[in-house]
Amino acid sequence: MEIQKIEGIIEAVLFAAGDAVSVDKLCEITRIDRPTLLSIITRLSDSYSYNKRGIKIVKVGDKYQMATRGEFFEYVQKIAEPIKRNPLSRATLEVLAVIAYKQPVTRATIERIRGVNSDNSVSRLLELGLIEETGRLDAPGRPVLFGTTDEFLRCFAIDSISDLPPIDEFVIDEIIDTSSEGAQQTIE
Repeated sequence: MEIQKIEGIIEAVLFAAGDAVSVDKLCEITRIDRPTLLSIITRLSDSYSYNKRGIKIVKVGDKYQMATRGEFFEYVQKIAEPIKRNPLSRATLEVLAVIAYKQPVTRATIERIRGVNSDNSVSRLLELGLIEETGRLDAPGRPVLFGTTDEFLRCFAIDSISDLPPIDEFVIDEIIDTSSEGAQQTIE
């Protein structure tokens, strides 16, 4: 099959799906091997970018999907129904960060790290599809393990969890305590 036809098939499938499609599924549909498919997707993506097209191909984990380019947001917004989203609370963002960096993780571990009950935040993240149950821990009570989803990757515009910034970038080495006559304390 010629490359132009395969590109057309990939475009049609990604457009019609409206959501991310796995590389394995695209290989099955096009009946080509993985390295060739990835090469064609890269070529298509580069072409959209070089020609400054209104769409782009976005990688989400081991899946691909079509999306509009960010610089055309104001135009697309004029025809799209506004989606009312409640921003995540600080507590919910903390829970999401714990799950992202420690996954798979139990609710008890999340609460031990945060020091407070996290039931509402976990429920909200499940409802939004940012986290999911990934299994159960082989321990008494068989607690549920949580991990992030492809929706999490999409929302934070990253290809995989390995693209998260290193946790040590967020660790505070020193805190200056002005309440005790300017003494410095080191957190270890």
